[in-house]
Amino acid sequence: MRRHTPTSRPWRAAGALAAALTLAATTAAPTAAAPGTQQQAAPDYTLTLLHNNDGESHLTGAAADPGYGGVARFAALLQQLRRTELAGTAAQPGEAHRRGVLTLSSGDNFLAGPQFAASLDHGTPYYDSLALRRINYDATAIGNHEFDFGPDTLADFITGMSPRTPYLSANLDVTAEPALAALADQGRIAAATVVRENGEDIGIIGATTPDLAALSSPRGVTVDTRVAAAVQAQADRLTAQGIDKIVLLAHLQNIQNERALVAELDHVDIVIAGGGHELLADDDTPRVPGDTITLDPATGQPLRYPLYADDADGTPVPIVTTAGEYKYVGRLVATFDAHGHLTSIADRSGPVRVSGTGDDAVQPDRHIQRETVDPVQAHVARLDTTTIATSEVALEGRRDPGVRTQETNLGDLLADALLDAGQDNAAQYGVTPPQIALQNGGGIRNNSLIPAGPVTELDTYAIAPFANFVAVVPDVPRTQVKELLENAVAGLPAADGRYAQIAGLRFTYDPAGTPQRLAPDGTVQTPGTRIVNAALDDGTPLITAGQVVDGPGIAIATNDFSARGGDQYPFRGLPFTNVGLTYQQALLAYITDDLAGTITAADYPEGGEGRITPAG
Repeated sequence: MRRHTPTSRPWRAAGALAAALTLAATTAAPTAAAPGTQQQAAPDYTLTLLHNNDGESHLTGAAADPGYGGVARFAALLQQLRRTELAGTAAQPGEAHRRGVLTLSSGDNFLAGPQFAASLDHGTPYYDSLALRRINYDATAIGNHEFDFGPDTLADFITGMSPRTPYLSANLDVTAEPALAALADQGRIAAATVVRENGEDIGIIGATTPDLAALSSPRGVTVDTRVAAAVQAQADRLTAQGIDKIVLLAHLQNIQNERALVAELDHVDIVIAGGGHELLADDDTPRVPGDTITLDPATGQPLRYPLYADDADGTPVPIVTTAGEYKYVGRLVATFDAHGHLTSIADRSGPVRVSGTGDDAVQPDRHIQRETVDPVQAHVARLDTTTIATSEVALEGRRDPGVRTQETNLGDLLADALLDAGQDNAAQYGVTPPQIALQNGGGIRNNSLIPAGPVTELDTYAIAPFANFVAVVPDVPRTQVKELLENAVAGLPAADGRYAQIAGLRFTYDPAGTPQRLAPDGTVQTPGTRIVNAALDDGTPLITAGQVVDGPGIAIATNDFSARGGDQYPFRGLPFTNVGLTYQQALLAYITDDLAGTITAADYPEGGEGRITPAG
């Protein structure tokens, strides 16, 4: 019998965020020895943690090989392992007779794409929520992708899950978002929780990446970037309540960040990391074909399961994670003595492959297969037969010559969609309506000429497949706008993902001019001289004869990949706001709503409409 007791709601904003703990991925704590190697205490309680992270709506199977993974097979394997561990049939010397099993997720339980589109089309409860309800997690961390569609969609997602599964984060304040605040009042969102499992109270704390605002769309949710302080406050609270077994679910994007965090903590016994998709394993661990064990960036050696790091008192703390996509069930078998000290990790601990073929194949959970997987598979199949528009003209999406070397009509279409989405959603997200849009050519991925005629919904996913969200960067200085445009043409004549498809402005460039060169931090090392003239669609000049025209800053719609500096775009940390939809969703909405399902040759002629022209 289990019960949950939320120990506190997410923190209230305390200011002084500038005093942030730096969790650098390059900072690696030295690998510590496993617990119990110096002295052995009598085993009192063995706790098995069955865990995963970054399921990211891969409900039907692993992206690279659908014969593996899949949420229905994952759930079936997890139940097998749960029964085995509770029964103790696989127990080894040094384990306790008293046993417990918890099922935990360290976040990113859903993600934009055709499979989650099935949920959005279906409505609440989402298909992902139904599957996770069946899995019946004891707790899950809040990851960054949970906010990709904004706080209201996250609230809907949580509402569709089991009320006994709390979403945890010690460093988020959700009080400014009514739907999430209501869930926090119910204890369904909390900083930490206590689960009673077979006579033992186990404390579970959550933590979310301090980079949340740059990675997703949290809107009114605020983030305490002092992750260590937020987690330690909860660990101290739990310890004061007499809880002597504490697990941290940390979604910090890279296991090296969790590794560095452990050095700042005390009283945390186990860390389950998320966001990095690392595979920790032994060489003989069965793996999904194509998966390789992640290498330690500090040593170049394979990362083993578990990874150890010393905490603030020098105590070795095991850190574990899985490679995501429901490809593995993580199994950590930890034994504690009567004082709550971790004494050993069983040899069978490690990732257990979720297979639909071979000797270790599992039969899918029939309930999840019927309720979730089958309808999602049918939805994705329908995308390929769902016509959303008719194009009077072939749409150029090839790379070279094409979207990475020149203006194309498909590039114009996608840039228009970004600009439209940014303008339509600006008020809702409290940002300045954008005046121009930049879409990196590298984000247009169909690499084909879509012939005139029917355009399907699946075409929009082929064009814009990534989980890149429409972002608005307000008040970009005009000098920096020139640098962004210089970056867009710096790689020419070679095909380059930096090449920009644009909306809201026109510019002329001289391919014989000096290409801009940037330092790794985005600062300009060699100023570019290729941009000759640029003006907004209303005629307002931005650049004349290579010189920036003084004036107010420009609000730019782009995708969050570029806003973070992807494809070398020198935004250099300018603040931006994701406005709640992916670039694929923006494209779909623009075609169906604004263009009413007709892409005309007049609006999108072959070769584009002259937004970008070489000089001479």
